[in-house]
Amino acid sequence: MEIKEYLSDKKRLVEDKLDSLMLAAEGPFSGHIEAMRYSLFAGGKRVRPILCLASAEAVTNDPALRDEALIIGCALECIHTYSLIHDDLPAMDDDQLRRGKPTNHMLHGEAGAILAGDGLLTFAFELLARPATAISTTTQVKIIRLVAEAAGPLGMVGGQALDIAGENSSYPFEHLQTIHRSKTGALIRCAVQTGALAGGANSEQMQQLTSYGEAIGLAFQIVDDLLDATSTTEVLGKSAGSDQIRGKATYPAFFGIEKTRNLARNAVEQATQALAGFDAPAAPLVQLAEYIYARTY
Repeated sequence: MEIKEYLSDKKRLVEDKLDSLMLAAEGPFSGHIEAMRYSLFAGGKRVRPILCLASAEAVTNDPALRDEALIIGCALECIHTYSLIHDDLPAMDDDQLRRGKPTNHMLHGEAGAILAGDGLLTFAFELLARPATAISTTTQVKIIRLVAEAAGPLGMVGGQALDIAGENSSYPFEHLQTIHRSKTGALIRCAVQTGALAGGANSEQMQQLTSYGEAIGLAFQIVDDLLDATSTTEVLGKSAGSDQIRGKATYPAFFGIEKTRNLARNAVEQATQALAGFDAPAAPLVQLAEYIYARTY
């Protein structure tokens, strides 16, 4: 299957499941839930849930296990969306455009956007903690802990804190790597790991898929840095050139455009090499790594 067709099919699957799981905007909480739904269904590539699904598919053909991975992927998308809502707030990146549409706080106010993000984060863990029939309680707890670690103070939130604190200041490249591994890479790696766990991966498969997830997480953030420096607001659907305006350290700032492209290519190759020994069901993961490198927004 071509990667575009695969992405389209899986994106539709994820969005249908999200819509069925997400609360309806009705009753006394309708305004709050509408703010949550606004950002959750405002577009996006759904990379994290698709990675979760693809990782499960690489190790199992059991439909029940794959459905568990789909629910986990939906929870990860809720967490990712909450992070975008909060990143866009005036206290952080102060962006007015996300995915080509007004950011959440532009429509629902700053307090409404904060609460929409809080709601999505908490709802994600409600999804993860719902009784599962196809996986063991022990595996479910491992998955919840992995997600919490990836999203928390030593993961995505901590990375954002380091990123904000480092604006308009100089620091070594190693510190930039820490920011990238935590702010962006942790949740991407977690998507791969939790899909593998849901699919029943053995220890060797988990090790290989973890290495794959780390490599594509790095590739994703390097390409993000590259696109911010070289693309346009119209193509990105968000403000281009914002990293330089805010004085953020990035891969292009350290290495220039061409070397940054090479580093992204190297990360993709590392991801592909990590999958050596997997059979045909892992082919979408290889293609996803290439897609992450070649994406334009």
